[in-house]
Amino acid sequence: MSLTPDPVPASEPGSGPGSVSDVVTDHDRGIHGYHHEKQEHLKRLRRIEGQIRGLQRMVDEDVYCIDILTQVSASTKALQSFALQLLEEHLRHCVADAALKGGDEIDAKVKEATRAIARMLRT
Repeated sequence: MSLTPDPVPASEPGSGPGSVSDVVTDHDRGIHGYHHEKQEHLKRLRRIEGQIRGLQRMVDEDVYCIDILTQVSASTKALQSFALQLLEEHLRHCVADAALKGGDEIDAKVKEATRAIARMLRT
């Protein structure tokens, strides 16, 4: 389960092997950081979806408020845990790919990740 970028040399004529400009990353191929764990993520999201449906059922059945709030807390924690895992994969994959390529893209990816972290902290 490697979350590090998988650079592959491009086949452009005239590019020297090993140079930064000849590296094609997973991101270039349209593969996102979570791609390798996609099925596990979908499984987790289905579990969270079940928790949310459980909340609906609890409200429908007039369950005691504190019991519902306990379930809300568990659902929130599950979503936060999922978000943290996704963020880690983004850093290991997308940000690492940008760093490998160099240039202005790394600054954009770091800013993007920083904003995502700020949004997570507000919740």
